[in-house]
Amino acid sequence: MAAAVGNGHACCKKGPGYATPLEAMSGPREALLYVTCVYTGTGIEKPDYLATVDVDPSSPNYSKVIHRLHVPYLGDELHHSGWNSCSSCHGDPSAERRFLVLPSLVSGRIYAIDTKTDPRAPSLHKVVEPSDIAEKTGLAFPHTSHCLASGELLISCLGDKEGNAKGAGFLLLDSDFSVKGRWERPGNSPSFGYDFWYQPRHKTMISSSWGAPAAFTKGFNLEHVSNGLYGRHLYVYSWPGGELKQTLDLGSTGLLPLEIRFLHDPSKATGFVGCALTSNMVRFFKNDDESWSHEVAISVKPLKVQNWILPEMPGLITDFLLSLDDRFLYLSNWLHGDVRQYNIEDPKNPVLVGQVWVGGQIQKGSKVLAEGEDGQTWQFDVPVVKGNRLRGGPQMIQLSLDGKRLYVTNSLFSTWDNQFYPELLEKGSHMLQIDVDTEKGGLAINPNFFVDFATGPDGPSLAHEMRYPGGDCTSDIWI
Repeated sequence: MAAAVGNGHACCKKGPGYATPLEAMSGPREALLYVTCVYTGTGIEKPDYLATVDVDPSSPNYSKVIHRLHVPYLGDELHHSGWNSCSSCHGDPSAERRFLVLPSLVSGRIYAIDTKTDPRAPSLHKVVEPSDIAEKTGLAFPHTSHCLASGELLISCLGDKEGNAKGAGFLLLDSDFSVKGRWERPGNSPSFGYDFWYQPRHKTMISSSWGAPAAFTKGFNLEHVSNGLYGRHLYVYSWPGGELKQTLDLGSTGLLPLEIRFLHDPSKATGFVGCALTSNMVRFFKNDDESWSHEVAISVKPLKVQNWILPEMPGLITDFLLSLDDRFLYLSNWLHGDVRQYNIEDPKNPVLVGQVWVGGQIQKGSKVLAEGEDGQTWQFDVPVVKGNRLRGGPQMIQLSLDGKRLYVTNSLFSTWDNQFYPELLEKGSHMLQIDVDTEKGGLAINPNFFVDFATGPDGPSLAHEMRYPGGDCTSDIWI
């Protein structure tokens, strides 16, 4: 592979993004959000689309969808997204953050979207066909996309075209979105795929493991966990060499490790991964001998419940992120319905400092009841926002650069939405804004912000990941 990392310190050169995470915190306030929106799996035979949402409070279109870019095909399931260039390219004045990269989790297509020509109305630039990817690499089910300082793009893939997890690996595209091949060395592919993050100063990339696409695309079946169709490992690679150096078995406390983030400070050799099914935040860290270890840093206890499919309900941590100054960690419990804020100034000992309920299975009015040790039942009080009862549970989150606003959507994956929150398919997703106290900690729903994805011209859609045109704390990596 071409050199994937530069030193990023060239004087007076300014490529995309910011020189440091702390510099990014003083960047301009977000005015637009790009949101992946899905019709795949909802029963509406329309292509998925990229929504542009106005988040400028001085705008007459505040908290409204102002543009929809429909992709050309049916059945994609747009999911996560990335940039062709980010702060890892800040030292390269020829680099430009222009294209939003949209992998389609189900179809395997990858779209490159031009956001520069008209940021308020992005346009389709190029389509990478799944047949080309499969022919040259054997990979399918693309998920996470990160840019490299070389100008190349690295995309994790969760399996082969048959949906076998053992077909997972990492797709390398050049700067023109042409397939170059696999990133990892032959014989160094993970057993499962999902998310990844690289930390060049420590010559390391670590990836996580969801499950076999042949299993999770059909909905969640607990038997598939015991049958070995879901992951519980982290894969530690040399960077940029692509050699699998170590496999960390997270065991019974680390089932379904999904989103993974290093601390933003590129000198730090530690980070977190959210383990959905066991609802633990696991911290990973480098040892003195250059090996890596892990420990449970945060544990969300399951709740004893009535009128649900199981006697206990996990929180189901499906997304988390870190503030750019590495002071706070935010996570979403998709089933319980709360968003949490932890102070992680001591990463070994996170402290809960904020919590807000924005949906979930156990909100008042639901048939599901939580049961205390004394046998008393209770439910969470979830507020109405702009006259709207909150649907589903909090899923994807995105934080403003200054750390003061947290945006939340509520779709996980269409088949799982239909299984756990069928009203999402009937009424569509919504987006909320949560105001953040960055001094003492604390979360509060903004009562003036509500984006309703029920009202599109083609019917209700499922809203998932969010990106700002100028980059954010889950897409940008510093070197």
